[in-house]
Amino acid sequence: MGERGALRVRLDRLAREAAKFGAVGAVGLLVNLVVFNLVRHSTDVPVVRAGILATVVAIVFNYVGFRHFTYRDRDKTRRTKELSLFLLFSVVGLVIENGILYAATYGFGWDTPLQSNVFKFLGIGVATLFRFWSYRSWVFLSVPRPEDEAGESFLERRPADRIQS
Repeated sequence: MGERGALRVRLDRLAREAAKFGAVGAVGLLVNLVVFNLVRHSTDVPVVRAGILATVVAIVFNYVGFRHFTYRDRDKTRRTKELSLFLLFSVVGLVIENGILYAATYGFGWDTPLQSNVFKFLGIGVATLFRFWSYRSWVFLSVPRPEDEAGESFLERRPADRIQS
């Protein structure tokens, strides 16, 4: 396979991965916003605490979705490390997401239901970019495919080795 074909295969894989990540994320977004609004409007829990609670519920939902749908073909031999890293990066995402909500609510006084939802949604968007990068880079590691190994071994050989083989 030529360089152009290999690039197309990698881009196709990335597009499928991003679409699956987006599907799980879209449902996770819905879970996050529904829990946020239920807690916000049916209890006296402050807005940022409601946001944190909603994010935690969405994190649990997303792990199940990512592990069993988006990244089901990824390495499953190191689940403890995977879950630990997932939780670590999810907490960073939680801080990003709810930090934006906190800044809007307490820094600028934007605390109406519409404003809270807008900044919750914005925070989720920013945190999602971080999560996509970190989950695919550190948490759900790919299992090398035979065609990838052949390509990598070809690239790793010295020029003199390629001439002799």
